[in-house]
Amino acid sequence: MSAADKTVGEVLQAAAAYLGKKGIPDPEVAAGLLMSRLLRCRRLEINLHREQLLPDKYLEAMRRGVKRVGDGEPVQYVLGEWDFMGRSFKVDRRALIPRPETEVLVDSVLRCESIWKQPRPVVADIGTGCGCIAITLALERPNGLYLGLDVSEDALSLARENAEKWNVSDRVAFSAEGVADLVDPECLDCVVANLPYIPSAEIASLPVWIRDHEPRIALDGGPDGMSVIRDVVQDAALALKPGGWLFLEVGDGQAGSVCGLLSGAGFEQVGSAPDLSGRPRIVSGRLAAGA
Repeated sequence: MSAADKTVGEVLQAAAAYLGKKGIPDPEVAAGLLMSRLLRCRRLEINLHREQLLPDKYLEAMRRGVKRVGDGEPVQYVLGEWDFMGRSFKVDRRALIPRPETEVLVDSVLRCESIWKQPRPVVADIGTGCGCIAITLALERPNGLYLGLDVSEDALSLARENAEKWNVSDRVAFSAEGVADLVDPECLDCVVANLPYIPSAEIASLPVWIRDHEPRIALDGGPDGMSVIRDVVQDAALALKPGGWLFLEVGDGQAGSVCGLLSGAGFEQVGSAPDLSGRPRIVSGRLAAGA
């Protein structure tokens, strides 16, 4: 991309070609996202600007962004924000990038009517990351109280920034303590968790934009990918009220085993739901009375 009178369309074409040669998936989409941020428009509106000359300062900014993405940095981190269920959240290397599968997780929680019939439901989001789960629930169900828990202080600092952005700091508290240490037994109405679930041996084979940029602590689930999940299932069985719900996002091929963990820990109505690709991704169960 040279600096001589380039139109938006020409810059987009050159950027997509460069990213394609670098092996970046969906290079046209990545280039469009970077350009839409510069032009402060929706990506689908870029065609309205294709013949517009791009000012030099925008061209330089585009070049820097394209270089970062071409070097393997996630476009979401370059943008500094990403949408989750229709809302924009600040994202950076402190926490995992929100993914569409997690929107399915949150939607499952929102549709569980028995949780929200409580006058003041208390919900814990374990592995909160950037805070998108707890904050979205707080915005959609403002009658609740929410805990966002994470072992990473970096992630918690990002989550607090997002809570301030969305004005829910009065209803969402964040902590690095474990749920078993933070709350009394049988006091939660719901536990929702998107935990590390990738087997340790598979981390090295992840795409560079995941492996080298997103925090490993948010990815590595131990030898079989279920080490953290096992701990959380046991903690949830203690922290939930009888009749309280546990919702988990799990990895490919893990749903059956995780359903078994829930059943063994005293949960009933245990089942799984598919993600947008049809893979079993969300496991849920209700804690039986006397469990």
